[in-house]
Amino acid sequence: MDLKNRTALVTGGGRGIGRATALAVARAGANVVVNYLRNGEAAMEVVRSIEAMGRRAVAVQANVGVPTDVERLFARMDEAFGPLSILVNNAGTGTLQPLEEVTVDLWNEVLQIDLTGPFLCTQAAARRMAKERYGRIVNVSSIGGVQGIAMDQPYTAAKAGLLGFTKSSARYLGKYNITVNCVSPGPTDTDLNRALPEEMRMGITKSSALGRIGTPEDVADVILFFASDYSRHVTGQMVVVDGGIAMP
Repeated sequence: MDLKNRTALVTGGGRGIGRATALAVARAGANVVVNYLRNGEAAMEVVRSIEAMGRRAVAVQANVGVPTDVERLFARMDEAFGPLSILVNNAGTGTLQPLEEVTVDLWNEVLQIDLTGPFLCTQAAARRMAKERYGRIVNVSSIGGVQGIAMDQPYTAAKAGLLGFTKSSARYLGKYNITVNCVSPGPTDTDLNRALPEEMRMGITKSSALGRIGTPEDVADVILFFASDYSRHVTGQMVVVDGGIAMP
């Protein structure tokens, strides 16, 4: 896949799926804006890895759920690289609180990052991509948005909402040659997943048709397809990347 002369912005790009995605699009030739919220050193490690490939990269701290932060993030991208070709809305958060313990503040905090964040970033990206008559937007939802997670109602609601947002945005932005697609990962070998009890991890492994927990690279490769021109006639679609746990 050839992404030379493309600029990609990956939110939550310092760790996990975001890190793997930033590195994948860079290997394909893109320059990358690596967004992060708290872990600046992790984001800078990704930047250094991308620069070692001969690509350009910059790390930008921003909370994607805050409009002024998003404005600053995109202004920094404009300054560093110019026209945006690829947006990957990956940044997200969640909680394992029982339903009766979820406060309104917690609900709002999760939705602000997981659903309002992709809205704000897509809006900012679309304004730029429409002028160029080209764009690839990839939203990272979750298997939770497809089949629900018993202990994470705010996260599940946000990720399900992201599926609808993907379809609506795809219909609206198609006239500008902008595609909008969605990837829904299942359990993936990230820091959060490694913190789960071993018996839970074993249960997840057994529920997979392929018999393993996914890697961030498994997900990043599907995102790379949607970010490339191999998917030029695909929009408004969702791919579950979970090794065969959910088969919608």
